[in-house]
Amino acid sequence: MKIGIIGGGNMGSAIAVGLVSTGFIPASDITVTSPRQATLYRIADACPGITTDTDNAAAVKEADVIILAVKPWLVQSVVEEIAPRIDFRQQTLVSLAATVSLADFDNILRNYSSRRTIVRAIPNTAMAVGRSMTFICHADDADPARISPVTDIFDRLGTAAVIPEQQLGAAMALCSCGIAYVMRFIRAASEGAVEQGLYPDKAKEWFLQTMRGAVELLESTGANPESEIDKVTTPGGLTIRGLNAMEESGFSGAVIKGLRASVKH
Repeated sequence: MKIGIIGGGNMGSAIAVGLVSTGFIPASDITVTSPRQATLYRIADACPGITTDTDNAAAVKEADVIILAVKPWLVQSVVEEIAPRIDFRQQTLVSLAATVSLADFDNILRNYSSRRTIVRAIPNTAMAVGRSMTFICHADDADPARISPVTDIFDRLGTAAVIPEQQLGAAMALCSCGIAYVMRFIRAASEGAVEQGLYPDKAKEWFLQTMRGAVELLESTGANPESEIDKVTTPGGLTIRGLNAMEESGFSGAVIKGLRASVKH
């Protein structure tokens, strides 16, 4: 499988680095384009053997899957640029643009082939270390044989789930935006620990291990988070005091409001 990635920013470069580092696709079978030569030098240094170019046509040529990793406001102009060069009967176009719907793509491409496979994929930046949670959606009549390679790509970069497009907003808020929320929680916890006398590097190291433990507990037991919380909240104990103080400051409400605000309506 040959992959063309249009856009070498955080998402585009994370896909390239992730696929090469996992050994799923040789660097020589990946082309990345960007208008910034400095970006291409950085990607080439990270993935020796990868093809880089400032011309988007290079990402389309011979690619089985074309990944559009540009900002939403650039999607229409880039798609109109590359559409005449795409063989929609053979090549699959994958968009990472969070706010551009399948219907939007239909409107942009209405003057081109009616037999086309467009896929929306919403990953997060943990692709670079093979730990992304990626959501995929496509038209109901899409050929499964064309969707399967796309799912394979993102499964190699973490875990991929195919969901209806109407669920994509909530899933994106939870996991794509959510990685930033987790980072903010880590930072806040580390700052609180430093205030209590721990060194910053150790506070982060120890809290990351605590998070890994929490995740593995839930994955191995299938338990509800509340049942695990109950195990460490003894009556009159320190943990329940801390939880209650967080709730008094609106912890759960803030998380829910943040997710709600991240969903486009």
